[in-house]
Amino acid sequence: MRVLVIEDHPTLGRALIHGLSAEGFAVDLAADGEEGLFMAGDTGYDAIVLDIMLPRVNGYDVCRRLRAAKNWTPILMLTAKDGEYDEADALDIGADDYLTKPFSYVVLTAHLHALMRRGRRPRPAVLRAGDLHLDPGARTCRRGGVSIDLTTREFSLLEYLVRHQGQVVSKQDLLAHVWAEPYDLDPNVVEVYIGYLRRKIDQPFGARSIETVRGAGYRLAGDGG
Repeated sequence: MRVLVIEDHPTLGRALIHGLSAEGFAVDLAADGEEGLFMAGDTGYDAIVLDIMLPRVNGYDVCRRLRAAKNWTPILMLTAKDGEYDEADALDIGADDYLTKPFSYVVLTAHLHALMRRGRRPRPAVLRAGDLHLDPGARTCRRGGVSIDLTTREFSLLEYLVRHQGQVVSKQDLLAHVWAEPYDLDPNVVEVYIGYLRRKIDQPFGARSIETVRGAGYRLAGDGG
């Protein structure tokens, strides 16, 4: 299995090549973000080990650009010790996993094998349904370039619908995944919030993205309505 390591620290870079090679991986090394981007686009790697602090192009931008180019190679980002914000940011921009420095090669190889089992399935950081764009990491929503202000609950409800676009989801499904204590709520609260969403994401734009499927639930159109 071929792995691309993007790491600018010479000692760590050499150590990663040695350690991963000893575990049976074929390893290439890029010493900065720009070189890493070129190599990632030029060769079909099974996984990428990506440091955050890189010269020329940092690890966040490398990840963003790869995902924007629909490169779905699994990415494991190396984060600083106690870097919980680094970890959150890494996942939000499209990385698949992270590992905090220092780490053992036993753990690193286990993470890489797990990523490779998942494969190259599409997993965009920004969710889209037609011209309706939802960015869970930044908590932003846009339609046709126009920003839409959503409450936390409205955002969570729309995110679930977008992730299941084209499918019918029941009120009980929505209660279970969007509300913390679904069993204490009247299911009609879903209808109320669907109404809130329609007034924000559909009506001002002449769209009809959220369809009521009588007796079954709701469906968000894959083309955004």
